[in-house]
Amino acid sequence: MNHLILDEKSANPAIRKGNKLIFSLKIAKKIVIALIVVIVFDFFLFAAPALASEDPSNSLNIEENSNISEELNSYENLKEVEQDNFVNSLPENSELGVIREGYHTITAYNSISSQTDGAPCLTANGFNLCEHGIEDSIAANFLKFGTKVRIPELFGDRVFVVRDRMHKRHVSKIDVWMLDYDDAKKFGVKIAKIEVLEGH
Repeated sequence: MNHLILDEKSANPAIRKGNKLIFSLKIAKKIVIALIVVIVFDFFLFAAPALASEDPSNSLNIEENSNISEELNSYENLKEVEQDNFVNSLPENSELGVIREGYHTITAYNSISSQTDGAPCLTANGFNLCEHGIEDSIAANFLKFGTKVRIPELFGDRVFVVRDRMHKRHVSKIDVWMLDYDDAKKFGVKIAKIEVLEGH
């Protein structure tokens, strides 16, 4: 059976296990001293912040803390409002996805009695084009009223709304309403891709 033996007679006292040297006493002393230094340093290092937090001169009173939290809350609310305004100011077109697309014959018309019925300003769904005065209405028999459409090749990102109908023989044609007679005449007959948009 092996025992730990403290060899004090030799020039370098050591702890042995049987005939095997484990380590010398000099090394053991150095390890113990290092551990004591680390423990003392650790105690003073972590005790200092705790003592500093208990110092009344370093702490804020309750009223100051509540003022700071109110300022932070108002800042957060302001950020939310600014973000909402930013989102609401984005162009409507960027939020409309394309449901389907296809090529159609496209013409143009005006609110004059020779091109429409007895009430040239009123569309088939009762919308008054003359009062509205914006060129964003189209007539189409193959789309529901209120459907939103883009014709990128001819009008870029402008969004049109189906508000009128054409003669029933025009199954897949689109008629774009224009304010000026000469503009409509100049437009003529074109074939272009239309994009039917979601959200109608």
